[in-house]
Amino acid sequence: MGDGGLMNRSEDDLRAMQASLAPEGSRILSNEPTLPSGTLREYNDVIGYEKVIIPAPRLDPDSLHERLRLDEIFVNENEIDCARAFKGTDSLNPMQSAVFETAFRRRENLLVCAPTGAGKTNVAMTAVTAHFRDVGLLGGGNEGDGGGVLETGRKVVYIAPMKALAQEVVEKFSSKLKPLGLIVRELTGDMQLTRAEAQAANVIVTTPEKWDVVTRKSGADENSLGNQCGLLIIDEVHLLADDRGAVIESVVARLHRLVESRQRQLRIVGLSATLPNYKDVAEFLQVPERGLFYFGPEHRPVPLQQTFVGVTGNIKDRFLIENKMNDVCYDIVKDSLARGYQVMVFVHSRKGTGDTATALASRATAAGELDRYFITQGKDGGPGDAYKRYTDRIKKSRNREVSNHFYNGMGIHHAGMLRGDRKLTETMFADGAIKVLCCTATLAWGVNLPAHTVVVKGTDIYNPEKGKMVDLSILDVQQIFGRAGRPQYDTSGEANLITNHQALNRYLDKLVRAVPIESSFVKQLADHLNAEIVGGTVTNLQEAATWLSYTYMYVRMLKNPLAYGISADQKADDPSLRGRLLELVRDAATTLSQEKMVSFDPRSGNLSMTTLGRVAAHFYIQAESVASFNDAMEISPFPNDIDVLHMVCTANEFENLRVRQEEQKELDDLQAKCPLALGGPVNDSATKAFVLMQGYISRQRPKGFTLISDTNYIASNGGRVARAIFEMCLHDNKAGTALKLLRLAKSIDNQFWWFQTPLRHFEGEIGVNIIKAIESRHHTGKGSGGYDSLSSTLELLEMMPDEVGQICRAKKAIGSKIQRFIGMIPKPIISCNVQPVTNSVLRFQIELTPDFEWNGRWHGGAVFFWLWIEDAHNERIYHQEQVMFTKKSYPDSVNLEMFIPTFTNSTQYLLRIVSDSWVGVELIHPISLEHTRMPEQVVTNTDLMDLTPLPTTALQSEKYEQLFSRIETFNPVQTQLFHVLYHTDAPVLLGAPTGSGKTVVGELAILRMKRIHRDGICVYIAPLKSLARERLKEWSKRFGGPPMHWKVLELSGDTRHDRKALESADILVCTPEKWDLISRGWRQTSNGKSTSGDNNKRSFVKRVRLLVIDEIHLLGEERGAVLEAIVSRTRFISRSLQQNQDPNRSVDNPEMVRIVGLSTAVANPLDLADWIGIDTTGTQLTARQGLYNFRPSIRPVPTTVHVQGYPGKHYCPRMATMNKPCYAAIKQHSPDRPSLIFVASRRQTRLTAFDLISFAARDEDPKVFLGCDDSYIEAVSTSIQDEALRHTIVFGIGLHHAGLSSGDRDIVERLYLSGEIRVLVATATLAWGVNLPARLVIVKGTEYFDGKLMRYVDYPLTDVLQMIGRAGRPGFDTEGTAVVLVETSKKNFYKKFLYTPFPVESCLRGRICENLNAEIASGTLNSTMDAVGYLIWTFFARRVKANPSYYGAKSSSPEHVEEFLSSVATETLNKLKEEGCIEIDENDDVHASLLGKATSEFYLNHRTAKQMQFGLRQ
Repeated sequence: MGDGGLMNRSEDDLRAMQASLAPEGSRILSNEPTLPSGTLREYNDVIGYEKVIIPAPRLDPDSLHERLRLDEIFVNENEIDCARAFKGTDSLNPMQSAVFETAFRRRENLLVCAPTGAGKTNVAMTAVTAHFRDVGLLGGGNEGDGGGVLETGRKVVYIAPMKALAQEVVEKFSSKLKPLGLIVRELTGDMQLTRAEAQAANVIVTTPEKWDVVTRKSGADENSLGNQCGLLIIDEVHLLADDRGAVIESVVARLHRLVESRQRQLRIVGLSATLPNYKDVAEFLQVPERGLFYFGPEHRPVPLQQTFVGVTGNIKDRFLIENKMNDVCYDIVKDSLARGYQVMVFVHSRKGTGDTATALASRATAAGELDRYFITQGKDGGPGDAYKRYTDRIKKSRNREVSNHFYNGMGIHHAGMLRGDRKLTETMFADGAIKVLCCTATLAWGVNLPAHTVVVKGTDIYNPEKGKMVDLSILDVQQIFGRAGRPQYDTSGEANLITNHQALNRYLDKLVRAVPIESSFVKQLADHLNAEIVGGTVTNLQEAATWLSYTYMYVRMLKNPLAYGISADQKADDPSLRGRLLELVRDAATTLSQEKMVSFDPRSGNLSMTTLGRVAAHFYIQAESVASFNDAMEISPFPNDIDVLHMVCTANEFENLRVRQEEQKELDDLQAKCPLALGGPVNDSATKAFVLMQGYISRQRPKGFTLISDTNYIASNGGRVARAIFEMCLHDNKAGTALKLLRLAKSIDNQFWWFQTPLRHFEGEIGVNIIKAIESRHHTGKGSGGYDSLSSTLELLEMMPDEVGQICRAKKAIGSKIQRFIGMIPKPIISCNVQPVTNSVLRFQIELTPDFEWNGRWHGGAVFFWLWIEDAHNERIYHQEQVMFTKKSYPDSVNLEMFIPTFTNSTQYLLRIVSDSWVGVELIHPISLEHTRMPEQVVTNTDLMDLTPLPTTALQSEKYEQLFSRIETFNPVQTQLFHVLYHTDAPVLLGAPTGSGKTVVGELAILRMKRIHRDGICVYIAPLKSLARERLKEWSKRFGGPPMHWKVLELSGDTRHDRKALESADILVCTPEKWDLISRGWRQTSNGKSTSGDNNKRSFVKRVRLLVIDEIHLLGEERGAVLEAIVSRTRFISRSLQQNQDPNRSVDNPEMVRIVGLSTAVANPLDLADWIGIDTTGTQLTARQGLYNFRPSIRPVPTTVHVQGYPGKHYCPRMATMNKPCYAAIKQHSPDRPSLIFVASRRQTRLTAFDLISFAARDEDPKVFLGCDDSYIEAVSTSIQDEALRHTIVFGIGLHHAGLSSGDRDIVERLYLSGEIRVLVATATLAWGVNLPARLVIVKGTEYFDGKLMRYVDYPLTDVLQMIGRAGRPGFDTEGTAVVLVETSKKNFYKKFLYTPFPVESCLRGRICENLNAEIASGTLNSTMDAVGYLIWTFFARRVKANPSYYGAKSSSPEHVEEFLSSVATETLNKLKEEGCIEIDENDDVHASLLGKATSEFYLNHRTAKQMQFGLRQ
């Protein structure tokens, strides 16, 4: 398919195509079309009209296809189920028979053009059953064509032009497919589906606009509804000529491009009325020649006589014209009734149905013919019997019009009637109980209810979008005419059109001079281009021009260039019109850019979405509307309620409303009742919308037909527009305006005001009078002052039920009922804890607990709230997000954490919670900063000295030098630390970016320790198992082999070693938890004191002389409390050993156990250094010796970091939209060098890799990432176990995650390091484990799913920095590039804090009970004072002093810190006592209980032992 559409045709082909059009064009010009032979013209001077009668076309039976019998065509076993969908049908009609072979046996696209009533629905059903057979849902799959089950989307999507038709299709398809176990669902503006319902549905019937929205939001997510479609049926595809045709063009173009990019089969079936240029439509739908079928009017099952009547007279005299039309209509109806036929009269307004029925009845009465022709009551035979059957049912109808007309033998039908009344009318007409049905045109599209005679009375229809009367389109006329003639009963049908004389010739001309349908796409080009940019399918002008080549507009531009402003010279110079396409998309992109809906770089042609553009695309808002909103916000940055409502009403969606003279009085009456004053006359579309929208919310229904129609139009669009501007303001951080817009949107959706009680949601249960009585307690009229409708309503809960009943002026029993409903109003209890992180950043920890009774009827499966934090002074939003309570998790709390900037003048923030759908449900939680003490910011950075790199000979040991044979000199960081590491025993803290050579620093410390203490042991703590494995693998080779022959062991949850092995170890590689458990028994020796054999193994702990803690900055993460326990215990052991060996040794001497901490650059190195034993306060030369905290910029390979934001509430679709930017980043930054993509899960590794392959295939270079021969990689792939990896590896893309076997991982690492594959998609743990640097690193998303919290949470900043640290290969690259793809709202956070990290804070409080219990069990702590002394050793104590407000201390003074630590120690010991872990005697001495010892020994939570003991007793 190449570039798509017609782009792959050569210039010669295009010229030949153009030349082939000439004869047809000349024929149309030379032969003046005439009406068919036999056409009669009549003139009536009495009434005043001209009548043109066109006879029914003659049908040649020999030209028709032979009828196919179903029992002969459905013969295979797997087709028997398909036959059941045609139950009640013996054979297919000739048209269906002609199409059957292609529709059922083949899979190519299909276009069927046939008259209305020819049976196109059965063609659709044929394609539907064939699809379900092919995907294995019917008959076990198709074995005939290729065999097996077809790889395509499993769902069928049926696009119907109107909601009424969608409902009919759902009913018809459900009745046929339900017995086969297939589910049909409607998805329209009226019928929404839950996610579960949508997933369960096999057939989805929808409208073009709804499916456009669905596919816009689907993106690249495989599981989204839009991407599950395998068969798309477009009914009435001739609507391409309509204004709505642009939507069909957009949907089909998007679908064609999706098929090409995914290389996945998807079938399109188009159904259309007869079209003059059906071949163009086929070309647009990519229908091959054998899939194109055209059937003329002779294929109508019932031949149709058409009559056109044009009444004469002044068309401005509406009353005269209407009267004449009623006279003509009566004559036609009476004539048909006299011959025993039923009649359908189509009019164009709801009011017109009743008026026409009344006019017919009055004329029949005057002529004495009502009883003779119209009334069925008392008649013999079928009509009389039917009348009797419906008499009782008609009495039950509340609609008096329906019953009054019934007695006259007539019925009315329009969308404003109740569904029950509509159904009753339909069945009465079908059964013959009424003879005449006056209905609106929607019935022609919707319900299949034919009659022998059809009358279209009048052709002026009101279009609210254009705000004026327009001609009924010829396509609509043909659709209505299609209802004439009942296939089962009639041999002919009669269709009559009554119009004014001026319009008569227009309709006759359209009938005989069929004009090719043209595209209206260019009018909406900007909006649809924006949707593609938001969807990620268009990223530059070239892609936009290619996308445009898939539209029907492009097909017609080639055929009829003049209609699209293209001269003959332009066409000759550019036969493919590529230049014109580029010109069109450039103009559209410039327009969008001016309105801030896209970012457009005119030089490169690159296009990217903005928040405004995304909101406009998702809410279906026009670009012109966005422009008007932007202007309004500039004029009034802080609008009031009136301004906000007026801004919504200025939307382009309402510009076609017209103010008419006859409406003025009623509009003035409505305006007088509006709560929000207009302040001027109603004189334009915006002010009219302003009044009608308020009337709709206040339930003031207008009487005039056009006002009713306009109100319905406003009601269906107002809420959507208001929500769109709300989201725009929310992302623009405008708190006050956003709140007002959300209030308005909810009021439109629920039809009551935000200053009225939320109990109005239960109006049907409580009653409107009671609600008014409750509201009358407070002033709720215009202005509504400071009335808080929610708190006023909640006050009723504090009263007795009797008191509530008195307020309501109702029975006493109603009080408890009202209180029960108040308890169902969804609202949360808000708890907020504020902690200062730096002097300019606060951390908010928010807990929201549902405080209402869940009821599925009112709350459904989930309740949504908007949460934002705003400044109390300037209404600026600093953070916003949507919060969800689900029925599944109710009544659990929702916990949130966010970082908010603070300023010197900030004294108060407001936390606002607003329900997304419940009117009036708003809560505000003030947060005062009055008592919050901001910490002082003291950043200590070490300058990197300009030293000559030290050669490895400085080690002065041949053996040691051999270890570093791969390098000649140490790097600048290692050189600067060399003396302290290799020639002293001082503790060291090194903060430096990833890739600075910190591992070598640890190795130098090991060499120093082994040189001084031959029997000493080094313990290396790795925070992650993957990092421990990597270090073990590396050091086992380097230290375990020659020349050192040291013993390197791993201690983790996966390993066990006997005592002898541990005693003889030189280096132990441990996880924090394992070393914490082992070192707890350090006091135990093998002299018999210990009762536990396991503890006898632990005497080697005292031989530890070096503790290396890698990534010590992870102290601030959840497991940091374990590191605190290890370091505090190590220093205690060190001091204890010192005292035992040399009681007189000075405390200034280095401790027996040296601690080396390796970290990224940290914001508070002094606290960390002091904690591990570095002197940070002394004044001697040795003060701060061992403290090195280098800036992030000292990386050996400089790295450029790009942070890009991507919108989307839901994780998976957002990840899918990031795949194309990943591909673009690789192509831009590292096209022929290694790239590393970090994702959060195994599933994401696969999805990302598959999409990269499809993007490369679209660029016609699928193996662009492969760096070796195809034969070699194919051979390697045969030894790979993982199926997904086996597929991706041959395209040069590797996967790396914990689910791979070690063999597969080794293959991937080897291929990647050797450059044979250039892209590696890995889970985030790889950043800590395997050292696989790359030229480009992409962090695709900064969240992961936390199984404990059951939601997505952010990676710690340290993890993101670690991933970025893999960018740039030392020795290969002069620079590295990192691209961090984040959710839009987090973009500024990462840009600000990525390289200005937060101080490391202590997490000890989360595990303090376990830590103290372990020390008590080992005998280290024996009293409360000992516990306080232990805490003073911790990092926690140092941070309490530095940042007291973060931990809840009063201040940083020594007295307050000591008081705080004492309270923490006492509180913790009391908890341990309650759990039975310790005993405290009268002297305040503390002893470990058996439970406490067991808890420590087996590394359990302090609550677990008691719970187990209690469980055993139970």
